[in-house]
Amino acid sequence: MSQTIINRIEESIRNNWERQALTDFNGVSFQYRDIARKVAKLHILFENAKVRKGDKIAICGKNSSQWVVAFIASVTYGAVTVPILHEFKADNIHHLMAHSEAKLLFIEDAIWENLDPEYMPDLQGAVKLGDFSLLMSRDPELTMAREHLNEMFGKKYPERFTPDDVVYHHPEPDEVMLINYTSGSTGFSKGVMLCYSSIWSNVEYCIKWIKFLEPGDSLVCMLPLAHMYGLSMEMIFPFVQGCHLYFLTRVPSPRVILEAFATVKPKLIITVPLIIEKIVKTKIFPKLETPTMKVLLRLPIIDDRILAKVNQGLIDAFGGNVHEIIVGGAGLNQEVEEFLMRIGFPITTGYGMTECGPLISYAPASIHRLRSCGRCVDRMECRIDSPDPENIPGELQVRGMNVMKGYFKNPEATESVFKDGWMSTGDLCTMDSEGFIFIRGRNKNMILGPSGQNIYPEEIEQKLNNLPYVGESIVVEKGGRLVALIYPDIEIATKDGVISNIEKIMEDNVNELNKELPAYSQITKPIVHYQEFEKTPKRSIKRYLYQD
Repeated sequence: MSQTIINRIEESIRNNWERQALTDFNGVSFQYRDIARKVAKLHILFENAKVRKGDKIAICGKNSSQWVVAFIASVTYGAVTVPILHEFKADNIHHLMAHSEAKLLFIEDAIWENLDPEYMPDLQGAVKLGDFSLLMSRDPELTMAREHLNEMFGKKYPERFTPDDVVYHHPEPDEVMLINYTSGSTGFSKGVMLCYSSIWSNVEYCIKWIKFLEPGDSLVCMLPLAHMYGLSMEMIFPFVQGCHLYFLTRVPSPRVILEAFATVKPKLIITVPLIIEKIVKTKIFPKLETPTMKVLLRLPIIDDRILAKVNQGLIDAFGGNVHEIIVGGAGLNQEVEEFLMRIGFPITTGYGMTECGPLISYAPASIHRLRSCGRCVDRMECRIDSPDPENIPGELQVRGMNVMKGYFKNPEATESVFKDGWMSTGDLCTMDSEGFIFIRGRNKNMILGPSGQNIYPEEIEQKLNNLPYVGESIVVEKGGRLVALIYPDIEIATKDGVISNIEKIMEDNVNELNKELPAYSQITKPIVHYQEFEKTPKRSIKRYLYQD
């Protein structure tokens, strides 16, 4: 591995010196040279705070340009970065700070106000993400360095700061680059140790297969940077390609996102299914349900022309320049996916997990197969623990360069997922003869039927989510029976004037669904939830909260 992820970062900053790099939507904007200067100043701060290579630096805040600067400064210094989700409660942040032994913390002041330094014994200083001022210091040298930082920078670079000054620490490939604490649908938070080689492998794969992305191209970053999907795919990969990254400063609702797409005109969109499904269901499907359109869609000659027009309309809605949309984090609604593939829309589904930094499988939109999440990525191997992997689901196991070093300070959890060098993903899958992977469900979610049948709740939920006024659902076992918890599409139901009758509609939906299901997997009753289900950062429902 002659090239490293640090090489990639160095080269991108030098080669794109005058290009725009980071922009907070409707806010500040930085060129690559600005990033280099800020990183150099933070390195001086780290040195004076006696941060050693391998020490932990945590970052906690909403997506922003300054978040990225703090991250790049930390990893290029040789520190181990600890991204912490800003949605975490104070006691959770206290626990992760203490567990990770973080020495410095970059944090938003509004989050810091709710924290108590007494619960973070290793912390030497807290740095405000907005302007990198000190919120707290336990080290006089750190305090003095921050007060005289510009002066110290001037002494270190007395002439002027140039691309030649962008020279960073190059660690060994198997050194830990970051610890990412999972916030999964099972409810247990573990510190995933990812090496420099893992992030390099993920990024190199993207460079090889997503060839249309070029220096100067713009992207809208919607996923949390504290989650590996957003960090690797939406930030590190396009950054080393010399792209211009925009960060949303508001809650990423479909309206806000579509406004951003219209302004930025991204070539590549990386997102979770919920956003795509919401846009398609609210902006496109209603237009296709008109009597005239239904008639036209049945005509074979006009059909293709109409579908091409619908496809172009959808591309325009995403900014007019999109080459590919990659969906990950959960499966795309089958009805939406079938429709998008039918009209030739450039969408594909990838699959991964925090423990692989995150990539496990992907296929370009040009060869994407319905319900598949692609093929095993480079420098990785995938196998299905099943006597007949094409037809009988088994647990997907992986090994290779992307796989984590283990869980930080948790050898028992590490040992439990590794066997003979293979890591268990916990996902039940099949794999066809050409290596395309199809996810059937989570091993932990599988429900055993009354006569020993395997029931995959995700498959039932996919069908249920296609029925009228269903926003999202989860199927759980209660007292030996299957129950569907349903969050209705409140917005559309209210608009159509049926919200007062929503529980009867859901009963009818379940009755209709049961006609398609075998007796052992039929739903006993629906329970309507009027509040959205709690989600993980990748927008998966936290199922464990609803099991009892």
